[in-house]
Amino acid sequence: MSRLALATLDGNWEHDHTVPSRTLYPHQWSWDSAFIAIGLAHVRPDRAWQELGTLFAAQWADGRVPHIVFNPRLRVGAYFPGPEFWDSAAADGAPAAATSGIVQPPVHALAAWLVHRRGPSAASRAALAELYPGLVAQQRYLAQRRDVAGGGLACVVHPWESGLDNSPAWDAPMAAVPAEAETMRAYRRHDTAHADAAHRPTDLDYARYLAMVQSYRAGRYRDDDLADRHPFLVECPLFNAARGAAEHALASIATVVGADPEPHRERAARITAALVERLFDPATGTFRPRDVRTGRLVPARTVLGLTPLMLPDLPAPQVAAVLAEACSARFGLAGRMDRPLPSHDRTAADFDPLRYWRGPSWMNINWLVWRGLRAHGRPELAAGLRRSMIDLVAGAGCHEYFHPDTGAGLGSPAFSWTAALLLDALAEV
Repeated sequence: MSRLALATLDGNWEHDHTVPSRTLYPHQWSWDSAFIAIGLAHVRPDRAWQELGTLFAAQWADGRVPHIVFNPRLRVGAYFPGPEFWDSAAADGAPAAATSGIVQPPVHALAAWLVHRRGPSAASRAALAELYPGLVAQQRYLAQRRDVAGGGLACVVHPWESGLDNSPAWDAPMAAVPAEAETMRAYRRHDTAHADAAHRPTDLDYARYLAMVQSYRAGRYRDDDLADRHPFLVECPLFNAARGAAEHALASIATVVGADPEPHRERAARITAALVERLFDPATGTFRPRDVRTGRLVPARTVLGLTPLMLPDLPAPQVAAVLAEACSARFGLAGRMDRPLPSHDRTAADFDPLRYWRGPSWMNINWLVWRGLRAHGRPELAAGLRRSMIDLVAGAGCHEYFHPDTGAGLGSPAFSWTAALLLDALAEV
């Protein structure tokens, strides 16, 4: 399997970065590159650093790291919505490269630390020192520009920023976004040309996605007064857990590059406290996104609720509650797993084993939960999840995602983060 994973990553290498897949995702994606770098550290460490460096070369002046960096070598229309739709050049502080205007979960500091730790050297210390200011600026942007509710958590302004694009977690807040499915008649979707439309977001969902981009773009991607003018503002457990994990990683990086780690530790503690205060639901024992517009926690119980396990300082009561949720019939985590970890509650009426993020199993989410299990001293559950991750690829190859019952491969084949995180899982014994 290591050979398959390496061949996948080599096949998706594009001169200075790795594309997620050659079929549907021909540009550079932000959190994909972080996960890819973690895997490349095992086999192509120079490329791992180049992956992160290329992404951060497109960082905006305000510190945001865009969720897509567009490859100028590709023809116009090669991907939708492409650079002409985002029109980043019209925004203040945008880089010379064409990018999107939104972000993704900030898992990059964790990736940088893991790449260094895999092979510490003078070169890796120099790479950390070069990346460190950009990683700090990324965190500063999220803390200062996106804390719309003032409670210490960053808001996502689009479901795409969460990484779990089509999760049922977004159904309630998205319902308030005005849009019509007929809007999509004016556009050509590329995702449904490469994957079964029954597995992808609906046209109404996509129309709402575009409406949210248009709203944010109309303000030239500024973050002031978002509460007054933007239709989607949600505090996401995964996104903010990634912020906290990033501060822990930055504290470690700071000790290598000669910076003070204490401010990072203090910020990590504040983020964890805010997550528990604002997003933990004691009635159900899980974390839920908060719709800032209504002030309410969303009703869906998704895998997002498990991801705060990635925080090493998550308090013991919340760790115990999340583990109970993970091991319940809703998700089926166990020391020996008959089925992979799904992205949505298996017992929910709207569980869909085929549609994007509404049930299928994803390697990157499994990997984040796996790290959390190890951090909180549950080696037996970590071993069960790791075995499940490896079995998925052994049975179906490096697909984008997998059927949560049969393990069949779904979405794009030869998917980069699946290959990369498989390499990381195989390296841990």
